[in-house]
Amino acid sequence: MSVLKKPSVIPGFGLTLGFTLTYLGLIVLLPLAALTIKAGGLGWSGFWNAVLTPRVLSAFQVSFGLSLAAAAVNAVFGFIVAWVLVRYRFPGHRIVDALVDLPFALPTAVAGIALSALYAPNGWIGKLLMDWFGLKVAFTPIGIAIALTFIGLPFVVRTVQPILQDLPPEEEEAAASLGASRWQTFSRVVFPALLPALVTGFALAFARAVGEYGSVIFIAGNMPGISEIVPLLIVIKLEQYDYGGAAAVGTMMLVVSFFLLLILNLLQAWMRWRHAR
Repeated sequence: MSVLKKPSVIPGFGLTLGFTLTYLGLIVLLPLAALTIKAGGLGWSGFWNAVLTPRVLSAFQVSFGLSLAAAAVNAVFGFIVAWVLVRYRFPGHRIVDALVDLPFALPTAVAGIALSALYAPNGWIGKLLMDWFGLKVAFTPIGIAIALTFIGLPFVVRTVQPILQDLPPEEEEAAASLGASRWQTFSRVVFPALLPALVTGFALAFARAVGEYGSVIFIAGNMPGISEIVPLLIVIKLEQYDYGGAAAVGTMMLVVSFFLLLILNLLQAWMRWRHAR
């Protein structure tokens, strides 16, 4: 007995799955496989010798440490920005909403030059920080953190904003009718519903920051062991024709990023499961 299938406007499962796997294989998996094979040509000893040097380890510490810090800052302030854009209407609302996407459209090199001009010791903000607090921002790890925060903010805002817009107001009204305070309503009703989206935005901002190059090199100072990031170190190895070393560092960066994002995705899935119970 044949089962009638509903007509579909797109091709069948087999064709679409084959196209998807082929596209991902050519665009994503093939370059990553080439990178891994190139790094594998060094052998295990050569690979570990390339990635365990003090300069490489310091660059990993700078890149991943500051990326996590910038993503955490964006998780807090990006949530606040999304909350204000959704819950309040004020003059210039559309302009502020459009400005959130500016880091998406702005070339990273332009962002780096602009941030360097602002936070340099003779810049508008950098001069004030230097005169008032003796704090040097540009050409230090602090400058890197600011650049990574700048390019990662839209990921958190645009991830949390639609979830907040679709949040049923009846749940907050029910909590208020049961005597819950504003803080209790937020912490027990609103925030748990938004937390998976917030973790997703955090993961996207972190992933974007780890691989950032253009906006960082202008404000970082690029001092080995102090403010040198992994992408810059890879470029330096390529300029020195050390293709195997560059591939080894890139492969290690890929592995570390994959496991960190895997942990964040598992945490997000667990929170969704717990919220759905």
